[in-house]
Order: sequence, then C-alpha cells, then structure tokens
Amino acid sequence: MATQYLRKSLFAFSTRSLAHGYARTLSTTPSFPCVDAHAARESRLLSANQSPDKDTASSGPEPPYARPSPTSYHTYKHKSPLPLTYAPPLSEFDIAYETWGKLSPNKDNVILLHTGLSASSHAASTELNRTEGWWEKFIGPGKALDTDQFFIICTNVLGGCYGSTGPSSINPTTGSYFGTHFPIISIFDMIRAQFCLLDHFGIKKLYASVGSSMGGMQSLAAGWLYPDRVGKIVSISGTARTSPSSIALRFAQRAVLMADPNWKNGFYYDSLPPHTGMKLARQIATITYRSGPEWDQRFGRKFRPLPEPQDPTIPRPPALCPDFLIETYLDYQGEQFCLKYDANSLIYISKAMDLFDLTEPALLSLGLVPPLAPAPAPLDSTNAQETGVLQASNSKSHPPPPNQAPHLPELAAGLAPLAKTPILVLGVQSDILFTVDQQRDVADALRMTGNAEVRYYELGGVWGHDTFLLDVQNVGGAMRGFLS
Repeated sequence: MATQYLRKSLFAFSTRSLAHGYARTLSTTPSFPCVDAHAARESRLLSANQSPDKDTASSGPEPPYARPSPTSYHTYKHKSPLPLTYAPPLSEFDIAYETWGKLSPNKDNVILLHTGLSASSHAASTELNRTEGWWEKFIGPGKALDTDQFFIICTNVLGGCYGSTGPSSINPTTGSYFGTHFPIISIFDMIRAQFCLLDHFGIKKLYASVGSSMGGMQSLAAGWLYPDRVGKIVSISGTARTSPSSIALRFAQRAVLMADPNWKNGFYYDSLPPHTGMKLARQIATITYRSGPEWDQRFGRKFRPLPEPQDPTIPRPPALCPDFLIETYLDYQGEQFCLKYDANSLIYISKAMDLFDLTEPALLSLGLVPPLAPAPAPLDSTNAQETGVLQASNSKSHPPPPNQAPHLPELAAGLAPLAKTPILVLGVQSDILFTVDQQRDVADALRMTGNAEVRYYELGGVWGHDTFLLDVQNVGGAMRGFLS
C-alpha cells in the first residue's frame, strides 16, 4: 500500500509540474536574444553608415581593428608586377610589416615570422604599438625568438586586411575596391611578396623561416621556393599537403559567409559587411582550433546562469539560443570577431590554404619546377654527434609508419628542395584542424629525401590546434634549442 501511494503521489507531482511548465510556455512569447543580437548589430552599423562624420576610407568594414593607424606599423610599397600562381601578375601591392631586434651589419640574423589566417603583423608589442601581440610570449630578449640575437620581421600577408593589399584595398586600375575582382592567391604568392620586402632590405639569406598554423605552410613554402635563401625552417602545427578534413571545415566557413545577404558577391564595402556570416564562420573556426577533451574540462555540460531564480519543482527551461556554457563561449568568440576581419580576406586566404600541396604531381600541375637544393654545409664532429642523438630520440618517439600514407612518396619527391635544410616540425596530438598525422607526414617525407637534420616533436595536452600558443615552455624550448 505504501509503495502504491508513493507512486500515485509522484505521478501527481510530475503531472502538476509538467502542466505548470507547459502552461507557462504557452503564455510566454518566444524570445530569441541571439537572433535579436544580429538585428541590433545591423542597426548600429546602419547608424554608423548614416553618420555625417563617418570616414569610409579609414574605417572600412572592420572598424575596431582592421584599419589600424599607419603610424603603428610600416608599409612597403612594391611598384612592379608580382607574378601569381593562378592569375595574371598583380601590378603593384603593399605589404604591412613590423620588426623587432636589430639587423646585424652583415644582415645575416633575420628571422621571417609567418602568421596564421587571421593575424596581423602585430606579433609582439613595439614602440609604435604597445599592445600585446599574438606571439608576445615568444619574442623578446632571452625568449625563443631572442631579440638580442635576431632581427625579426613579420608581415600581414598578401590578401589580408591589416595593411597589406587584399580584396578590401583600392584597385589602382579602377579606383574602387577590389572586392572579388581581387585575383585568387596562393601561399606561394604570399611568400613571393614577402621576399620582395626582403630584397628591399638587402637581405640575401634568412637565418630562419618560422611559422605556426598557416604560417607553418608559409615557412615550408619559403624554403621550397628559395632553398638557397633560407637557413632553417620551423613549422608548427602546419602541413605540406592540406587534408580533405580541413578543406571541408574551411568550406563550411566560406559557405556561411557567402550565404549572408550582405556579402553581395564580395562588393559590400560601401554598405553593410556580412557580419552575421562572419560570426558563424568564426564559431566554426573556434571549434576547429580546440578539442573535445578541452571543452569537457573547461565547460562540461554546465548551463549558463539564469537571470532570475527558478522554481525548483520544475525542470530548467531549455533555450534555443546559447544555453550551455560552451554555446555562450562560441557565441562570444563570434561576436568579438565578426567586425574585426574582412570577410573577403577570410574567403581568399582560406582558399589559399586549401590549395596548398607540396606533392610533386601538384607542383608540376602548376608549372612549378622544384629548384635545386643547396649543397649541405660541412658538419663538425659536435654537430654530427648532436644530429645523431636527435635522430635516435626522434625515431623512438615516432618510428617510421608501418603503413605509410599513399601520398608520402609523392610528398617526399615534392620536398626534395628541402633535403639539405635543417627543419624543426612540431605537431599537436589533440589537433583536429592540422592533425598530427600531417606533421608526421612532413617529418617522414623530409627524411625520405635524405634530410638528416629533421627534428620532430609532438606536443601533448588537450588544447588542440592552439596548443602552440599555450604550451610556451615546450614550444619555446624546442625553438630556442633549434635556432641556437
């Protein structure tokens, strides 16, 4: 009897609670603050457009950051045509850049630092710009990129929107914005533009080419295009052959951008930018930069705090807008980014990443004939012993794959110009964007070329693709040892 009474009581309690919640749902007008946020942002942008003191040329579609003051960085103006991989030459271009350290009299201490997709040239604070840069912890006296020893140059890439020529620049031929009339560019084109800057400085050879993420691609491309002008290479969380999975993820970003009605086939510079598409694209990107285990540790399945105390007798009402903490984080990341970067630049640069492929057939299809690798420098006994130890330790931590990737021989053939260049490759075990298999492929293919100066390390942790920004001790230590 007692059990039967308890069941009836529980049934009556749940029925009353559900009925109460259902009635409350019916009596409340649906609210979607995440949708309202897009409308509010658009209203603010419309008001800014209608302001009589608005300076279109200086503000552009990314008012908080994309048009930094020209006094906070340097600009190199190249007045002769730049050959492009997929299009006729670009008649002229600008490259925004910043520097740290002091150029040696022989100009032999230069490190060219390459950025990721959305980064500006501001890798670290300078006298012209005191704000912290995206590699602040790695650049400075005694740090991995030691400014007491090296002269470091970082540029905003060709196609970017932070001072270098890109889709948001004025086309000198027409006097209006390039928009999607801007030519399709490649990682190789970005490197050619950067080496025009080096020629301007009179720098014949780099001490090292260093990059992370898309910068890892650029560092390899620099050594491939100019093997006699690059002393060492550091590739962190990069790749020599873009994988189908990362192509798919970036395609999804471009798809939501191009579906935004404000995109207007890329000609939006005199009106509203595609801010909603940019927010969604950034949310997709943020997912690719981290990992599932990190999300679990940081957020778990926790919900956002509710603004008002709730009746404890009924279940928490779910929301269709950001409700879980992980959703609020993604929403915040998208909101912070959607007006800071040019949508067309994201489209063009992400496509350049997708096209990157250093396998021999891909290179030959573009008419790119591998340059000859420079003759190796003689090694003294100390260096030879150190290299042997490193090779042994690398082999223990990462033995040759029992079933190598089908494209590995073609990648080794394509990487032949790098056979004599000392190279440091760092991968991240939890990376889902540039999976660790891609880092292993780079190291294995380089060794197949006969390169005996490949150092390979894998970073642990749960932080995914962004591990190289967070694991300062291990990343910095590996770079410092390699560059010394």
